[in-house]
Amino acid sequence: MSTKVSDHILQRLREWGVEQVFGYPGDGINGLLAAWGRAENQPRFVQSRHEEMSAFEAVGYAKFSGRVGVCAATSGPGAIHLLNGLYDAKLDHVPVLAIVGQTHRTAMGGSYQQEVDLHTLFKDVASDFVETVTVPEQLPNVLDRALRTAYARRAPTAIIVPGDVQELDYSPPTHEFKMVPSSLDLSSWTSVPSEESLNRAAEILNSGDKVALLVGQGAAGARAEVERIAELLGAGVAKALLGKDALSDELPYVTGSIGLLGTRPSYELMRDCDTLLTIGSSFPYTQFMPEFGKARGVQIDIDPHMVGMRYPYEVNLVGDAKATLERLIPMIDGNRGREWHDTVCDNVRRWREVMGRRAEQSADPINPEYVAAALDPLLPANAIVSSDSGSAANWYARHLTMRPGMRGSLSGTLATMGCGVPYAIGAKFAHPDRPAIALVGDGAMQMNGMAELITAAKYKDLWEDPRLVVAVWNNHDLNQVTWEMRAMEGAPSFLPSQELPDVQYAAFARSLGLTGIRVEKPEDVEAGWRAGLEADGPAVIEFLTDPAVPPIPPHATWDQMEATAASILKGDADRGSMIKQGLKAKVQEFLPGRDRK
Repeated sequence: MSTKVSDHILQRLREWGVEQVFGYPGDGINGLLAAWGRAENQPRFVQSRHEEMSAFEAVGYAKFSGRVGVCAATSGPGAIHLLNGLYDAKLDHVPVLAIVGQTHRTAMGGSYQQEVDLHTLFKDVASDFVETVTVPEQLPNVLDRALRTAYARRAPTAIIVPGDVQELDYSPPTHEFKMVPSSLDLSSWTSVPSEESLNRAAEILNSGDKVALLVGQGAAGARAEVERIAELLGAGVAKALLGKDALSDELPYVTGSIGLLGTRPSYELMRDCDTLLTIGSSFPYTQFMPEFGKARGVQIDIDPHMVGMRYPYEVNLVGDAKATLERLIPMIDGNRGREWHDTVCDNVRRWREVMGRRAEQSADPINPEYVAAALDPLLPANAIVSSDSGSAANWYARHLTMRPGMRGSLSGTLATMGCGVPYAIGAKFAHPDRPAIALVGDGAMQMNGMAELITAAKYKDLWEDPRLVVAVWNNHDLNQVTWEMRAMEGAPSFLPSQELPDVQYAAFARSLGLTGIRVEKPEDVEAGWRAGLEADGPAVIEFLTDPAVPPIPPHATWDQMEATAASILKGDADRGSMIKQGLKAKVQEFLPGRDRK
């Protein structure tokens, strides 16, 4: 039997070490599906409920494995559905390859069924590499370049294969004019900055008395080096959300997340420092960084396209974080006072006390902060945690202590809803021997999560560690936007847009043969977590939480919060049991002690 183009695509994926492809079938990839049958499902075809979920699962797989995530979809609507997940990969710098079908070449330009200009459609999201295969000889070069570019640029790429091309007999490129051969090897490489730029960076860092580090996901491969330079500089370390697992939160000088979802000590670190070293982060919110002219800055990033645009850095070190720090550390003078370091550590201790008190505050029925705080000591040492966008991300950012060996991520730059559950499924395929935990609001659960529970049920027997725990903050409210309307727009909650229907998430999970746990009282929260973490398969824990608990930004003053509370009372007084007249007092309760200053 001759080898078809579709057979060769799967063979080449196997040669690249691709073990699964996240996808959804359709007649635009019938040739590929037939090839999967001939290849005995190698690489494994992982069937999601929707192509967007396939892309999210590929992103989750790539984030937690460090390997390229591959997704596949049919022509027309299937390819269109991939876009949101692929944009998530683009904005978070994640290597993903999309393989999509297209109508037959003979029908192109004829307004045929499902004919979409896919090259134009993918031109932005896969701007680093998108190509249509029209003859067999374009392979393997097109596929190799797509994979190699995804790795090198840390970006999504796409190849488009018309249905009739999939069915053609494969013939490799020949040794002739206008043929492009290819090679498979992806040799490792390391980028390092010049000695001169390292010397200039060292001069700036050594002259600082109050040094702050800001680390992102690009620092994850340099944990020991980040710890060492922080200790030499007596620095505090704040983390962008994508870098939450880049450094252990148990280190006393790690101030936690930065930004609107960040911590008070991170805000104070940036407010009071005189020197800033940013490592592997493109955190975009300048207002949470030092005032211009107050701090000198150095940046380390592997991508020259991403340096020098978030802060007026004096030196931009373009290079791998680990290799660059290995060269920079010997130049750092560690003989400095400890006053700044001690101040940072004191701020961290006080913040943890504040967060503990917030989690202990009463709420109706359950304080959402307590749900996350109760999980923190129960997290397995090798847990992989995904968070969806929304108010749940606040509690993920502030209450979970990332310890060595743990992993965590969310949709950092796109901040899209609906990624939490498919991220966790991707994580399970990346690490079937580790537990995965998804933290999801009820809005995101209704949007995407419930359907992907079906995917979890379908594949649960493949995972050596069967634990995939989905925690749902059920408050009948699109809570993050509700609070943004109040705090930023001074407007009451617009119920037709914000109020969510009541759904029995735990019961739905049980209908699929999964563990379903509904927690309605605070005294049952810890037991609910334990039951989910001890289940012998995927589990959904549904926590009934209070939408009136505010995700207070770290820079908020007492006067600002009182003004917010007053505007809430003016507009939301008729909200019944969800938002009560006592809301102003509730906001005051959640801004206790030192935070009133």
